[in-house]
Amino acid sequence: MRHGVRYAIALAVGLLTLTAGGIGLALLLARVPIVRGNWALFITVSLLLVFLVLLVVRYLVLMWLGFLHHLEEQVAEPAEGEGTHPPVTIIVPAYNEGAVIEQAIRSLLELDYPAFEILVVDDGSTDATREVVTGLEGRYGDVVVRLVAKSNGGKATALNTGIALARHDFVLCMDGDSRLSRGTLRAAMRHFGDPRVAAVAGNVKVVNRNNLWTRLQALEYIEGLNMARRAQGFLRAVNIIPGPIGIFRREVLLQLGGYDTDTFAEDADLTLKLLTAGWHIVYEEAAQAFTEAPEKLLDLLKQRYRWTRGILQALRKRATWLVLPRHGLGVWLSLNLMFFEAIIWPTVNVVGNGLFAVLALLSGSGDFILFWWLLLTLLDVVAAVYTIAMEEEDLGLVSYAVIYRFFFITVIDVAKMFATVEEFLGVRMSWGKLERAGRL
Repeated sequence: MRHGVRYAIALAVGLLTLTAGGIGLALLLARVPIVRGNWALFITVSLLLVFLVLLVVRYLVLMWLGFLHHLEEQVAEPAEGEGTHPPVTIIVPAYNEGAVIEQAIRSLLELDYPAFEILVVDDGSTDATREVVTGLEGRYGDVVVRLVAKSNGGKATALNTGIALARHDFVLCMDGDSRLSRGTLRAAMRHFGDPRVAAVAGNVKVVNRNNLWTRLQALEYIEGLNMARRAQGFLRAVNIIPGPIGIFRREVLLQLGGYDTDTFAEDADLTLKLLTAGWHIVYEEAAQAFTEAPEKLLDLLKQRYRWTRGILQALRKRATWLVLPRHGLGVWLSLNLMFFEAIIWPTVNVVGNGLFAVLALLSGSGDFILFWWLLLTLLDVVAAVYTIAMEEEDLGLVSYAVIYRFFFITVIDVAKMFATVEEFLGVRMSWGKLERAGRL
């Protein structure tokens, strides 16, 4: 429990700092000279206070639930069947992944697990993907590498093909541009001792931290995505099993029809399908996948635009679940959190920062801009230190918290806002293909 005590101290410091920052912002706003009859200024200040409350409460809730998840994992009793290691089929969908597929397969051959098969599904690639995998087919001790070729139909159809042809009762679905940590399968498979668990969501990390955009994404994955996923894991209601690493009961996937092809976020859609069918989904921090993040701003914005539209499409299919709680409060909260993070929070974040600039102009107090930036940056730094310490990650990423919110997150949230508007307007879009740099 030595780690538990350390994280408890870190959490206590983080919560106190977040609370102090929130109080400081409230006092700061309270000092704004509100002129009698100046309703524009009054409304602006009121909206900023709402934004402030949402921001601090969001951080507090996610950090607290995430810490409870961590403590739970530390003291958890071994589940029935945890000592067994059932064989697993690792499904690797590949479309024009010639630059990275060999590294991905070779990394899988190094996994610390008794027996598994690697099933590569070539989705009609036009590059050297098929030839590279063909050269790697065969048996490596207790591990088998197989290749299945099909005509191009998209990632969801490739994964469904792999699920149908898998030889084992458990499947791990990943991306062709990813590699897994050696202990991934051992860490993830122990959760299936609980018969209510249908899937395990893994921990995705950015491998190509070679420029400003990818380092900011590395921080985002740790602070933004994994912090939320850890909190949801405590509720057994993770709402997005990441594409680079998800482990499933094959029988459940077959019963539910596998991946649907009517959204641009098949991983989010399948996750909601499992949750709304009453299954539990847990998070395993030690099951790690390292993936290539977009290295150019335009590619990053295209990716987040597609993610947002795909999430909205998945939520639209289950609109009634957002209103009526079913299968427990945790599932209802998880779905509404997805809705909040995809639609409401990006708008609140962008508008909140814009309102503060307006407030500074209306009040004639330019120093408010500096105070606002310092206090909100303090919140991000605290969250970064806490989550990076939790995952024992690179402390150098903390420095990027200084520009995380006002630069990186604002740019991403603007792209999400455009995606939301265009999804509701029915603007047509295509999947798009991120070119790989071969950083694995």
